Amino acid sequence: MNSGFRKIFWNKYRIDLQLKRMVSDISENQPIKSPLSGIRVLDLTRILAGPFCTMILGDLGAEIIKVENPDGGDETRNWGPPFVNGESTYFLSINRNKKSIAIDMKMPKGRDLIKELAVKSDVLVENFVPGKLSTFGLDYESLHETAPHLVYCSITVQQRIVKISNLEFVGYGSRGPYSTRPGFDVIAASESGLMHITGPEDGEPCKVGVAMTDLSTGLYAHGAIMAALLQRLKTGKGQKIDCDLLSTQVSLLVNISSNYLNGRKEAKRWGTAHESIVPYQAFKTKDGYITVGAASNKQFKILCEILNVQHFLADPRYLSNKDRVQNRKVLISELINIFSKKTTQQWLKMLEGSGIPYGPVNNMKQVFSDPQVIHNKMILDMIHPTAGNIKVTGPAVKYSDSMNKGRLPPPVFAEHTDVILSKVLSYSENEIQNLRKSKVVV
Repeated sequence: MNSGFRKIFWNKYRIDLQLKRMVSDISENQPIKSPLSGIRVLDLTRILAGPFCTMILGDLGAEIIKVENPDGGDETRNWGPPFVNGESTYFLSINRNKKSIAIDMKMPKGRDLIKELAVKSDVLVENFVPGKLSTFGLDYESLHETAPHLVYCSITVQQRIVKISNLEFVGYGSRGPYSTRPGFDVIAASESGLMHITGPEDGEPCKVGVAMTDLSTGLYAHGAIMAALLQRLKTGKGQKIDCDLLSTQVSLLVNISSNYLNGRKEAKRWGTAHESIVPYQAFKTKDGYITVGAASNKQFKILCEILNVQHFLADPRYLSNKDRVQNRKVLISELINIFSKKTTQQWLKMLEGSGIPYGPVNNMKQVFSDPQVIHNKMILDMIHPTAGNIKVTGPAVKYSDSMNKGRLPPPVFAEHTDVILSKVLSYSENEIQNLRKSKVVV
């Protein structure tokens, strides 16, 4: 396709798209203040990183079309317990603001449907095994010919290949020596060094309580897509984005990686403590745990006054943070003994207004009853077609003049098939029925 034709195609696409989106926005009562209002995302992802990425885009107002496997859909629909009226709470947590359609891409007509949806979309996000979509003609190079405007994001994190009833996952990127090696969040956390630096100082390596590498990859992908959409405003062209789990986690080693790369200092596990700041960790109280940090001499002075150990301030072992790091064990043993003598609430009351960082180690009940969490509106109430009244965690980012919110509950499997085919692709009722009969869609 020559450059002149590309320009004509893009201008025609842009005008047509804007008109259709204006009608779509009005029909769905979607506020114009949503930053991504009018942007359509074709979501070919499943499990966690990809759905988390597209949910963020959906919160910002994008229309998310989630294409699912006809054989049960996104795997997380079956991940439980717990379930709420048959719906997996795992799936509910990362799939709001999406419309679900089930298409069999093994069938030629199924692949054609996805190509048609791609042409009418701004963004495509997928997390298939590298090379898999090229066999269907749904890779970036193939779609770029007919949809040069498309921002195409590949997330090689939790891909699935069915081989003799076994699942394989890839998390290393589309190229390189590990591109076909099975991978998963905990594997990337192992190989990237995250597990090496996580856990008790003298204990075994530990994984983080949630799949932070997956989630961080989704966040990276969301930011990369936003940047590519901004660049498209200047060039009129889409582009390919590659995100992978291993690269994400290596990039997040930040100061730990710098310590090694520049100082050849090998990392180790510190439990809840900090390598370079003392005290800065969780302490056991009479009935729980509290985390306290003193990152400066001024904060250490305040802490000593609250704990009634002013004599620490004249102790040459604790005069500076460098001294406190060198004498970590003796200082921490003293503080452990002190904090164990009062309850968490007693310490919280004593530390309130002190100007030093502190907080309780909360369980989930305490998190979601916390006054600040409630004030920040981090709990969204939604009405789900089958699960009924559900609660999901809300968006973390607030805008002064834009909407960032949950508009649609997580979809029932293939819930929006007819709506997508009729409104987005302009298929007639008869054509849709034929697709159902031939099992291209369910």
